[in-house]
Amino acid sequence: MVKRSALGEEDIVAEDRIRPRRQDRAMPSEAHIEAFLERAPFGFLATSVEDQPYVSPKLFWYEKATRRIYFHSAMSGRTRDSLLLNPQVCFSTAELGRLLPSENACEFGIEYASVCVFGRARFVENQDEKKHGLRGLLQKFTHELQAEDPEPALDPEQLQRTAVYAIEIDSWSGKQRSAEA
Repeated sequence: MVKRSALGEEDIVAEDRIRPRRQDRAMPSEAHIEAFLERAPFGFLATSVEDQPYVSPKLFWYEKATRRIYFHSAMSGRTRDSLLLNPQVCFSTAELGRLLPSENACEFGIEYASVCVFGRARFVENQDEKKHGLRGLLQKFTHELQAEDPEPALDPEQLQRTAVYAIEIDSWSGKQRSAEA
């Protein structure tokens, strides 16, 4: 839904910022969105401070039970500074599929899927939750390793140097396009 301001400018209503324009391409359920977040290897974290947007790529882990996204970064830097000043975030991830050629240039397309999340990121201070978030991230990327010790050790010194964040999800949407079989 779009509302007009007193100056005639269009303002997007908050609940509509997550609704895909093309409803025919919206992911059909929250289960589809969750499945996509569980398999996507990385995403992009968007923050904004004093009208200056910042986007950074992040490895992440989506925890279905708590409906949270965990990611890590250094204990200091732009990500941490931005989140301390404004915890509101947007997180997005996407994948591309096959090219969908056409004889008409405007009809060319590509298969794709994407998810966009809105929420608030918080610095994880509780050490047990911090370890939980990092273990989830490690398991996501090392689950195929055939080692005697399938869970890599979390060194206390490294834990102290690593910031872990949890995105508390307020809303999300997913979009997809696939060729007809």
